[in-house]
Amino acid sequence: MSGSIKFKENEIPTKNDFFSLFESTGWNDEYGLSGEELLECLSKSWYMVSAFDENKLVGFGRVISDGKLHALITEMIVLPVYQGQGIGKKILEMLTRQCQKLGIRDIQLFSAKGKAGFYEKYGFTRRSESGPGMELKFKPGKNCE
Repeated sequence: MSGSIKFKENEIPTKNDFFSLFESTGWNDEYGLSGEELLECLSKSWYMVSAFDENKLVGFGRVISDGKLHALITEMIVLPVYQGQGIGKKILEMLTRQCQKLGIRDIQLFSAKGKAGFYEKYGFTRRSESGPGMELKFKPGKNCE
């Protein structure tokens, strides 16, 4: 990892910086979130880590949690040109260390398609088909009756 990468805890990135980083994943093609909506999401985080190369946001991870039993890593993003340099590893270590330090018993995460192997290297396991875990997706503005 480049020595110029600096990690900051619990500092919300600027709207434009985070929007650009989030857009680099392609996830926003489905979600269609604005910069303001993304900032609102970040403001509800329990713990977050930002990675900067000089003043450029190049990586980010965050956790939402009840602070005791469950924690959920919701985003782990490293700009594609910075992947493979240990930035994601460092962010994941910082996120899980914070959870463990406070005694959280269960850390879950969403894994982007094709990325499960990265998390398995750090002790995460895939849920079995018989294990719990479901999701409900909907588009804002649609009738939810």
